[in-house]
Amino acid sequence: MLTPLHYIFVALAALGAGAVNALAGGGTLITFPTLTFLGVPAVAANVTNTVALCPGYFGGTLAQWNDLKGQKGRLWLIVPASIIGGLIGGWLLLQTGEKLFRNLVPYLILLASALLAVQDPVRAWLTRRMTSGQGKQLEQITWLPVMLASVYGGYFGAGLSVIVLSALGLTLEDTLTRLNALKQAVAFSVNIAAAVYFLFSGQVLWSAALVMAVGALLGGWLGGRLAGRIKPSTLRWTVVTIGVIVSIVYFVRR
Repeated sequence: MLTPLHYIFVALAALGAGAVNALAGGGTLITFPTLTFLGVPAVAANVTNTVALCPGYFGGTLAQWNDLKGQKGRLWLIVPASIIGGLIGGWLLLQTGEKLFRNLVPYLILLASALLAVQDPVRAWLTRRMTSGQGKQLEQITWLPVMLASVYGGYFGAGLSVIVLSALGLTLEDTLTRLNALKQAVAFSVNIAAAVYFLFSGQVLWSAALVMAVGALLGGWLGGRLAGRIKPSTLRWTVVTIGVIVSIVYFVRR
């Protein structure tokens, strides 16, 4: 049972996660460990985190709506794949026992930290690839790598943006801005699909989810205000460091 002090910690974590997501990504590496350290079971913490952060993904998609215009054909191709992948990932999570998932958590957090660490090289690779013309003939199979990435997103989610951006870059040739917009649409679709599935699981800690949703929205606004004042790369490496430390703590506590 969470105490009023616990809710304050949860709200502050969500506030920080919202700001981090707006500036650099990786907010889940803040909110998920906070919930588990406060005594929330790992599966319930992951489910609650997914539900709570959905408004932030919706806001990110709306913010890039103009860059999605003219990509309706692609959206019809990848959004259904994202939804199916998110549902599969959510189903796999609920089939994973609490003990097994808790044992997987340090590895998942370490993986998410690594994904966040390679975000800049991935973007650089995408920028080079955009000028090569290699993606033109592969557009029709974009749904496949996106669906595979979405399964991971529905299962855990941290670092999803990097995986999705890489998946899109494998098969599409376009500007990084337009690919980023597609990435936001995929992330939103995955999280909504998983969250709707989780609504009926009985694992959502609603009181915490509501507090986190408000905190994440405020944090997203704060992150937008701080854009340009904080170097995203500095913040990203801070989150990576936190993620590595948290994974070590989980390894020790096993």
